[in-house]
Amino acid sequence: MRDFAKDHSALALNTATLGHNLDGHGAGWSVERVVEACAERGFGGIVFWRREIGNRAVEIGERVRAAGLSVVGLCRAPYLAGPLALPGRAAIMDDFRAAIDMAAGLGAPVLTIVCGGVEPGTKGIGESLKLVADRVAEAAAYAAASNVRLALEPLHPVYGGDRSCLVTMRDAVDLCLAIDAPNVGVAVDVYHVWWDRTLADELLRAGPERIFGYHLCDWLAQTHDVLLDRGMMGDGVADLKAIRAAVEAAGYNGPCEVEVFSAQNWWRRDPADVLDACVERFRSVC
Repeated sequence: MRDFAKDHSALALNTATLGHNLDGHGAGWSVERVVEACAERGFGGIVFWRREIGNRAVEIGERVRAAGLSVVGLCRAPYLAGPLALPGRAAIMDDFRAAIDMAAGLGAPVLTIVCGGVEPGTKGIGESLKLVADRVAEAAAYAAASNVRLALEPLHPVYGGDRSCLVTMRDAVDLCLAIDAPNVGVAVDVYHVWWDRTLADELLRAGPERIFGYHLCDWLAQTHDVLLDRGMMGDGVADLKAIRAAVEAAGYNGPCEVEVFSAQNWWRRDPADVLDACVERFRSVC
């Protein structure tokens, strides 16, 4: 395993950790201030959310690289199925392509996909997963032409109804194999997979060519809000060392992205203190 205590250049910030991806949360730092603060602390990269970028993708990407950082990824593609998806396939696919275009403009190598939940009028997850596979397969060639990889992120089963019919790494790997496009892979988020005792085997099945991202946070033993009460690394019950060992044993050695949704705790703190905590926890417990 890599020694983060001596080198934290693999650390990346997902800007959701500062609360900026949701209205009414966070200190409202500008993109420029976030980039500067990350560079000062030795972060290696940043992951943005689409709402922060607007029509400034090229400009922001250049600013990040000028500061000595990399744009690690972009969050996220639209929901591809379920009750929260845009109405109609055409609207979904148009927005999917717009997200790919934004990633390409930023120079972000990875666009994260949160699949969306159970398609209205169906039961269970099978039909919805078929819709997701079909829509990702259609977008894969368009993304490849822009050098963008598509990362399927399975979410914790608690989100199965509305946010993600994709709830296990097993199903995520199965989708990748079924789609069979070299730029379609998976993202591993501690919050969503910490409980899965088959994770290591599924990551080996994915292999290094299909693991596109690793997201860090923690699962609090007393979680008060399953969406907005994630823990900072080390504050919860996830075995972070074991999960990273499994990710790296499968061949991944890329950025490690801190993504903490925390409306009542970390989002209420000074962003500078949050960034300092990210560095300290990354070096000590991850």
